[in-house]
Amino acid sequence: MHHANHFYGHAHVLARYAGLGDGHPPRINGYVQHGWNIGDGLAPGHPYAAGTPSLLWSEQTRRRAWSVGRRNVTVIGAPFAYLLATRPEPPPTQPRAGTIWYPFHGWEGQHVSGDHKELIARIRDTEPGPVTVCLYWHEHRMRRVRRLYENAGFRIVCHGYRGHWWTGTDPDFLDRQLAELRRHTRVASNRLTSAVFYGIAAGCEPAVYGNPMVLAAEDPTFGGTARIRRQWPELHGEQLHLPTAVEIAREELGIDHRHPPAALRELLGWAAPRKETT
Repeated sequence: MHHANHFYGHAHVLARYAGLGDGHPPRINGYVQHGWNIGDGLAPGHPYAAGTPSLLWSEQTRRRAWSVGRRNVTVIGAPFAYLLATRPEPPPTQPRAGTIWYPFHGWEGQHVSGDHKELIARIRDTEPGPVTVCLYWHEHRMRRVRRLYENAGFRIVCHGYRGHWWTGTDPDFLDRQLAELRRHTRVASNRLTSAVFYGIAAGCEPAVYGNPMVLAAEDPTFGGTARIRRQWPELHGEQLHLPTAVEIAREELGIDHRHPPAALRELLGWAAPRKETT
């Protein structure tokens, strides 16, 4: 299995939905898009075998992949869409409150540079209620960055470790994220990212504002942040039109392309019985 299929517990979420239980997921026959992007669904820099099926989130991504010459592509919807199907929202024990804020983050191979103090000031001036700041594991481990948000009086959370090269995967990453989103009225970030779309799908009011910061050696192939702002202006600002945001999130997450369990097993190469190895 391509190691990125394990990121954020995606393979585990798909296996649970497909009826294979909570054990180690079987090998997926293909590359599952592991985050929202404005390209062909593949992550730049990840090793990829030519001809491997691309299992993409949305019809928009499939068309972009087709336009750059990829042919073995199938739309299955985002793993988060399958999580929503297996984790219907329970009756609330208390009303939603406040905002969960996702600062743009780096990863092992690329660091983010930007003014966190300026961003904190903007958050304070904008958000009407209590703020939870969710730091990606990479920044959460940076004591200097984490302390800035702690000293601002924000509640700090981290959904867990994404995993890398088949190690350290947290199968409950998305479950933990969904639970946090459902605690909050709003979801916000300084870039339009997967977390914003997840928040919309989980019932939050979205916002995207503040300095988008700079990612080291950011790949400009598909247009970067400038193109994102041009193509999705409706999703940038402190107060957005919720019905429009919901419609866009539904398209980008491929909610309507979610397959029934049997069909998903077929697409992922899980339909045939697995042979025991000794």
